[in-house]
Amino acid sequence: MAIIGISCYYHDSAAALVSERGEILAAAQEERFTRKKHDSRFPFCSLDYCLKVASSLNHPIHAYVYYEKPVRVFMRLLETYFNTAPRGFSSFLPAMQSWINEKLFTKQELIKQISLIDESFSEGKLFFSEHHLSHASAAFYPSPFNNAAVLCMDAVGEWATTSAWIGENSRLKPLWEINFPHSLGMLYSSFTYYCGFRVNSGEYKLMGLAPYGEPRYKDVILRNLVEVKDDGSFKLNMKYFKYQRGLRMISSSFVRLFGAPPRNPEEPVNQFYMDIAASIQSATEEIVIKIVKNLKSSTGANNLCLAGGVALNCVVNGRLRDELEFDNIWVQPASGDAGSAVGAAMNYLYTECGLERNKENSNDLDGMSSTYLGPDFSDRQILDYLNHNDIPYEYLPDNEVFAKTAKYLSNGKVVGWFQGRMEYGPRSLGNRSILGDPRIIDMQRTMNLKIKNRESFRPFAPAILEDYMNDYFNLDHESPYMLFTSKLSKKFLTNSESYATKGIDRINEVRSSLPAITHVDNSCRVQTVSKNRNPRFYKLLYEFNKLTNCPVLINTSYNVRGEPIVCTPEDALRCFAYTKIDIVVLGNYIISKSNLRPGFESKFNQPLLIAD
Repeated sequence: MAIIGISCYYHDSAAALVSERGEILAAAQEERFTRKKHDSRFPFCSLDYCLKVASSLNHPIHAYVYYEKPVRVFMRLLETYFNTAPRGFSSFLPAMQSWINEKLFTKQELIKQISLIDESFSEGKLFFSEHHLSHASAAFYPSPFNNAAVLCMDAVGEWATTSAWIGENSRLKPLWEINFPHSLGMLYSSFTYYCGFRVNSGEYKLMGLAPYGEPRYKDVILRNLVEVKDDGSFKLNMKYFKYQRGLRMISSSFVRLFGAPPRNPEEPVNQFYMDIAASIQSATEEIVIKIVKNLKSSTGANNLCLAGGVALNCVVNGRLRDELEFDNIWVQPASGDAGSAVGAAMNYLYTECGLERNKENSNDLDGMSSTYLGPDFSDRQILDYLNHNDIPYEYLPDNEVFAKTAKYLSNGKVVGWFQGRMEYGPRSLGNRSILGDPRIIDMQRTMNLKIKNRESFRPFAPAILEDYMNDYFNLDHESPYMLFTSKLSKKFLTNSESYATKGIDRINEVRSSLPAITHVDNSCRVQTVSKNRNPRFYKLLYEFNKLTNCPVLINTSYNVRGEPIVCTPEDALRCFAYTKIDIVVLGNYIISKSNLRPGFESKFNQPLLIAD
């Protein structure tokens, strides 16, 4: 028996398969199949994939669980409009049209769509969770803890925007919540919009931009935009926002307060917007730290679990780990709505089916299978594809493919690394990755502009052999999901104590012996790699370290700007064809760009290079 969780119709549609014992067997986002970033449609392909896995394991589907209650969301929309009328009428009409055409009858639509894929489905198999309960379930149940405080922070669910829970064995108990329109996620996204990035996808750009600025406007934010109490509870001054009543995130009062218009996305980022980014990042950190301090003191919990979109802010997470007295912090690696597909299924198992949970409170592996929950492709499938498309390759056994790939990397080549099951969530963690040598001074610029087609200020994350994490990053606990920042150890930094450059020019500073992964504040979004979690990626890093005495590689997601992370060998080769990636390793097959025949790229449609 198995349960399927579904998230869709807003953004980051996904499906997940969970066994009757609580084991996550498969999970994938729809965007990976449709190649449409943040695709919100019903997850036909993701669900089909989960059903195939269930069939291969002889697991009949007992229930389908949708991640929230659509009628409650609709009621929130209506109540919000009536409280702000008539000012929100311009946004109310299109929202109503969308709801009447698509979302108000979500139950009937889900029944219709599931029935198209699963002939054994009946209406009695469909159940509904709640938005923040799904987040909380995704945070606690796959964690390695028997007991933990749980904090969920996002834009908005049905009503809740921030919620606290206590998890004990098989049960989650709600403690308190903050409701819409008062939202930490919406506050941060308002500044994402103000700085010229796209809401719901550009927040990580804002976080990456923040170290280039100074938090000059933090006090302006905390005095005017948000009232924060000592316990971390907060209330936004809605005079400065329009997301609750209009088609824009911010009001004219917001613009007057800061004295400059929203940045045009096509314009260069100047120092003002860098300072704005630094200010909202610092304010967000202060608010979250107050919330978590209160949660710690009120619950006495030794462990903390996080989920919701705000939990993807790895700078905040790093400060929570370093400054607060929790024994362990575990963040759901698919913290956004996609991960709620897992949470919805988990909640049903533990509450409706009465599944008992008994995890040791330790640092044992969590229940996310290191996010390697998506489709995989055998060497035979890869070989058939390469032969069918007349693509030249070199096949090497395991004991040679890692050493040869490491040699390419040590010679400055950029490698597309495609192995095993695709990752679930927003991070590439060594199975759908683009890799490079972090010691090369201009590698960050090369990979940003010539391969990723993205802003030059964006930092790259280091993947490091777990055995060296303390030496390089002073880490005592693993960080397998790139969800915490850590400072590079001082012995790897340059001797310079100050730099003459300011603003975006700081990108050219050489701050360490690993310049391509060291951000301007010497922070790094670290992924630790162990034999248990990813033996193939571990072996590659091991071989690279043997060659170079450097146990670190650049690891960035295998995609170009505007497209999702690659899923199939065809996706990987399409990205390879239209970028300056030098080598692709598909399983044990190595494809070199220097060996490709003229016109190779004509086999593929060009990837989208659009703002994301």
